[in-house]
Amino acid sequence: MHRLRTTVARLRPLTASQTAQSIMQPRLLVIERGKRTFQPVRHLSTSVTAEPFLNGTSSNYLEEMYCAWLEDPKSVHKSWDIFFRNANTGVPPGAAYQSPPSLSGPSQGLATAKALVGAQPNIEKMVADHLAVQSLIRAYQVRGHHVAKLDPLNISCVNFDDAPCTIGFYGLTESDLDKVFRLPRTTFIGGNESALPLREIICRLEMAYCQHIGVEFMFINDMEQCQWIRKKFETPGIMQFSQEEKRTLLARMIRSTRFEEFLQKKWSSEKRFGLEGCESLIPALKTIIDISSKSGVESVIMGMPHRGRLNVLANVIRKELEQIFCQFDSKLEAADEGSGDVKYHLGMYHKWINRVSDRHITMSLMANPSHLEAVDPVVQGKTKAEQFYCGDTEGKRVMSILLHGDAAFAGQGIVYETFHLSDLPSYTTHGTIHVVVNNQIGFTTDPRMARSSPYPTDVARVVNAPIFHVNADDPEAVMYVCKVAAEWRNTFHKDVVVDLVCYRRNGHNEMDEPMFTQPLMYKQIKKQKGVLKMFAEKVIAEGVITLQEYEEAVARYDTICEDAYARSKDEKILHTKHWLDSPWPDFFTLEGQPKTMSCPSTGISEEHLCHIGNIAASVPVKDFTIHAGLSRILKGRANMVSQRVCDWALGEYMAFGSLLKDGTHVRLSGQDVERGTFSHRHHVLHDQNIDKRICIPMNHISPDQAPYTVCNSSLSEYGVLGFELGFAMASPNALVLWEAQFGDFHNTAQCIIDQFISSGQAKWVRLNGIVLLLPHGMEGMGPEHSSARPERFLQMCNDDRDIFPKLQEDFEVHQLYECNWIVVNCSSPSNYFHVLRRQILQPFRKPLIVFTPKSLLRHPEAKSSFDDMLPGTHFKRIIPDDGPAAAGPEKVKRVIFCTGKIYYELARERKNRELDDTVAVIRIEQLSPFPFDLVKAETDRYPNADLMWCQEEHKNQGYYDYIKPRIRTTTNHTRPVWYAGREPAAAPATGNKQTHLLELQRFLDTAFDLEAFSGKA
Repeated sequence: MHRLRTTVARLRPLTASQTAQSIMQPRLLVIERGKRTFQPVRHLSTSVTAEPFLNGTSSNYLEEMYCAWLEDPKSVHKSWDIFFRNANTGVPPGAAYQSPPSLSGPSQGLATAKALVGAQPNIEKMVADHLAVQSLIRAYQVRGHHVAKLDPLNISCVNFDDAPCTIGFYGLTESDLDKVFRLPRTTFIGGNESALPLREIICRLEMAYCQHIGVEFMFINDMEQCQWIRKKFETPGIMQFSQEEKRTLLARMIRSTRFEEFLQKKWSSEKRFGLEGCESLIPALKTIIDISSKSGVESVIMGMPHRGRLNVLANVIRKELEQIFCQFDSKLEAADEGSGDVKYHLGMYHKWINRVSDRHITMSLMANPSHLEAVDPVVQGKTKAEQFYCGDTEGKRVMSILLHGDAAFAGQGIVYETFHLSDLPSYTTHGTIHVVVNNQIGFTTDPRMARSSPYPTDVARVVNAPIFHVNADDPEAVMYVCKVAAEWRNTFHKDVVVDLVCYRRNGHNEMDEPMFTQPLMYKQIKKQKGVLKMFAEKVIAEGVITLQEYEEAVARYDTICEDAYARSKDEKILHTKHWLDSPWPDFFTLEGQPKTMSCPSTGISEEHLCHIGNIAASVPVKDFTIHAGLSRILKGRANMVSQRVCDWALGEYMAFGSLLKDGTHVRLSGQDVERGTFSHRHHVLHDQNIDKRICIPMNHISPDQAPYTVCNSSLSEYGVLGFELGFAMASPNALVLWEAQFGDFHNTAQCIIDQFISSGQAKWVRLNGIVLLLPHGMEGMGPEHSSARPERFLQMCNDDRDIFPKLQEDFEVHQLYECNWIVVNCSSPSNYFHVLRRQILQPFRKPLIVFTPKSLLRHPEAKSSFDDMLPGTHFKRIIPDDGPAAAGPEKVKRVIFCTGKIYYELARERKNRELDDTVAVIRIEQLSPFPFDLVKAETDRYPNADLMWCQEEHKNQGYYDYIKPRIRTTTNHTRPVWYAGREPAAAPATGNKQTHLLELQRFLDTAFDLEAFSGKA
């Protein structure tokens, strides 16, 4: 609790009533530097904040007596000693007084006792009444929203059993209503008045907390923030609007309402997920944007589900109406590549001048699939990136707005994950405004069946975000709440929630029949007057606008829609590029000319390799104490640099460091990525003697380098991967990587992978260069830490297994350009180095999936020479056999294709069996797009050999079903492809180490049995 310290000065005398109030609010005396100061008695009442002593007009005897008692209880009369003791231990004032024994002669003691007993009831009543009034005020602040008139339909199923806002509950009666009570400092209902009659206190509290706005904020544990909110809602007359503001609000309501009515008139049988029943959303968003723009915000990134998206595009983002209407014409065909998406999933990017602030503002509405809340972390990531690139460290220039449905906000866990990123240093966007379109129904599900909490917004309480509930049929209340929400975000840079309590006039979509499941609700909705009509009647009655002016405004907007509809008929081709939410205008040209479809060498000079390697082996900060075990690791790195070799961790260091040196920002995020799950990376060093003192050597490579961001994430995959995807969308000139702690942990982020990463370009013409690092490998560690499920990623690849592609110049780059993502499983540090650098040097962006190793991180043979990383070198899509078998290909009896870690086990087994000249082992490093040209060259090279695919995964998992038909295509189906690997199974791996080793030996025997096959082609 806030400590109020006031030096005791000479006080004016106290009146009788003020004496009672002084007793009601006792202080603990604190001796500080020779001064007497007072601190509120915390345990007197947990619902009252004590106020300073009041100056009065009579003797200050009581005050001095209380102070004296605090220093020496024996210095006061026994009656006061008992009273002060009881009051300070929490006894109610009415019970605090006890008649003491006589301290003097019998007659004098009896007279003193009678005097005290006669005076005490009045004092105690005053004390009790003032405590009751303060508790009553607090009750309104805490629970006033329980009785607020929030539901336009007046059928809300939210029931609150308590009835705290009644005077009888606090021991007050009707006779107290006209008594004047002093107001505590924790309320602003008095305005300039310090005391009010109880009747007026209740009236003002009712106006502040129990009308069309319900405020949840008293759980916030910051006094300044609570006081700020109280002032915004309790100050008398604060919710006033000028005539001009009301006219603007009406104009926005007209646009919002008439837009939906126009679409319904023209395309009555089309799904559009209209906004009917929550038309006030448009002025709500416009108000937020106006206030934010006036505060200096230059860019707003938005995410939302499908309900009302077309209206938001038209009236908030200002998308051309003809472009929206084009989407309804089924005869139009998109000229751009890709499948496209339905109109209510599409996004948009637009820059315009805000008329209220007279400043430019950039609006971006992110495309979103029907996985509703999945876009939340994507928006946050893009917002964070824009803040990062413009140096906005406090979120004053770039902000995010997230729209939600009530059922999804309460029901989908990604909302919780996103909230928990909101205040983490590497993920905060410095405050998001959440707007919940509270339909009071989820598809056909009643709220009583959809959530366990009273409100759908209760999840926001976890981060102490204030929640403003508002009746969406009161546009002025909506406008005010959104104004306060924008001011909150711009003041405290923390999340805030606006809960628009509304209804859905149609069913889930325009073709749905809601009476099947919610008959009573929809009977009420049919009777409900439209919000535009109600508001228009109100402002006309107030003389803000005339009926004629209103009708003319409606007619003008209807004409705008009709004209746009006519222009949309002239559109011959629909361009998906008009719907980009994250354009990269300067990326596709080089010095004003289109980029060529080629990729330069990804190698770097030995000088740079040695320099980066030495940084990786050093602590470039003075007087920094590192762990002894880390000293050995750094020494080992230095030895590798001197020997001109690198392991996996150093190869990654070389890739990151070289890109940073060239000005490319690198961001690596995920669980425990700073050290690395397998303790191999150590990109962040920790001083062993000073808490929180860290060193990131990667940021000491060059004076003019780009910054390196490496950050341990929360224990989230869905939210964090979505965040990093959004970060990568903001700029093509950054390498953004997300690493799973173990590869199979990506399964909890499958929605982001399926809906955004694999299909984002096809649906939304959205390029993205995000990199997924997925540790993968059968190490005998059980089913939960083995497989990154490569079969899932390969199944979603868009290359055709049955068609051998047409070979052309720069075939590799063209093949990469046409794929939806790139899937690799590197077996050498140098190839990992090259594939990371290729992500930036190639003339486009594609997602990259890397199955990274575990045991190979320290495998003595899994090292690369600097020679494989010098200028002129490239990523190797396949690594051919370079041993005796390659020297005499006509003698080779078997060619084993494989990928990743299994190569080293095959190479060891081949050597042990002395089959180096009869068995060739070829590594396919890039699985997709499949290297048809190189695989064909290798199969042609060994015309007499059997072809086999070997993997350590089970036959129904891994790569086999993807690889086999493609190898068959390269040979024109003239040669079978045999299989060596584990048998089909339900689990990815066994949990028994001995079984694991037996399975491994069994399929190695199959791979090198040149006479027979236990598997089938």
